[in-house]
Amino acid sequence: MEPETLVRDHTVYACVMGSRAFGLATEDSDTDRRGVFLAPAELFWRFEKPPTHVEGPAREQFSWELERFCELALRANPNILECLHSPLVESVDDTGRELLALRDAFLSRRAYGTFTRYAHGQHRKLDADVRTHGAPRWKHAMHLLRLLMSARDLLRTGTLTIGVGDRRESLLAVKRGEVPWPEVASRMARLAEEGEEAARHSPLPEEPDRRRVEDFLVRTRRASALRAVQPDPYDEAVQGVVRGGGVGQR
Repeated sequence: MEPETLVRDHTVYACVMGSRAFGLATEDSDTDRRGVFLAPAELFWRFEKPPTHVEGPAREQFSWELERFCELALRANPNILECLHSPLVESVDDTGRELLALRDAFLSRRAYGTFTRYAHGQHRKLDADVRTHGAPRWKHAMHLLRLLMSARDLLRTGTLTIGVGDRRESLLAVKRGEVPWPEVASRMARLAEEGEEAARHSPLPEEPDRRRVEDFLVRTRRASALRAVQPDPYDEAVQGVVRGGGVGQR
């Protein structure tokens, strides 16, 4: 089965991410599409396994196989967790709805470590840009501020909200380069400190609910396997003829 077919015929959840989901879109913003597909069980019975992710087939489109998506979500991968909370859902089936109902099972204090590591990596890149070019890539600076806000609020409230709301204009001013880099860096440092403080008193559990997620995955795989072994009506008809001595009997 071609990767494009997996995305086209077996997607259980698809959404729009990026600036459009964050409430930061402008006229020149791309439409970043993300999705989750459920590879049919019979594909796992072969030596060559189905892909864990597929890029495309549309421009700016990326999808994960369900198991890989759940693994990353349990590790509190920022991009994956935010995908589950997109306000712009394009398609969802029964399996996708059950996945969305598990959103709270993926959330834990692990998010502090993963969001912080990602933020540190992005900050180093921005610092390198400043040293090399005299200024950061302002769009990346804006998105890092948004991420730090989102992480802090998640740790404070236990709820992940990715839309920026009334902070849109202040963030877009950063994107336009209207805020000096020292001030932007100071905001980032303050948000990091607030996130650290929030982590110490967070209502989130220490670990995600792995058993609940695994139960969902096993049930979903089992249902897929049962569909795979259902007898084909044509095969049943042929077997009936053979057993009855119909076609070709002499």
